[in-house]
Amino acid sequence: MTISEIQIRPVKPKDGLVAFASCVLDEKYYVGSIAVFTKLSGGGYRLVFPTKAVGSRQMHLHHPITQDMSRAMEEAIFEKIHELFD
Repeated sequence: MTISEIQIRPVKPKDGLVAFASCVLDEKYYVGSIAVFTKLSGGGYRLVFPTKAVGSRQMHLHHPITQDMSRAMEEAIFEKIHELFD
């Protein structure tokens, strides 16, 4: 799977949130509103994929299904984050 067109929108840091990310998968699927938080331990970042509350349930709008895809998205987004913030 190819991850391209990664965009990072920094936000004023609040409760660990530092940016929102978006990317395109295989030049066919746009994934947006991925929250980028600093890790609670202070070393690095973590991604939080968007959810929507429906009644008392939380539904994930999109998220990686496999560890390989999750790792690939994290690496691509974190690389852009480091370019921007370092």
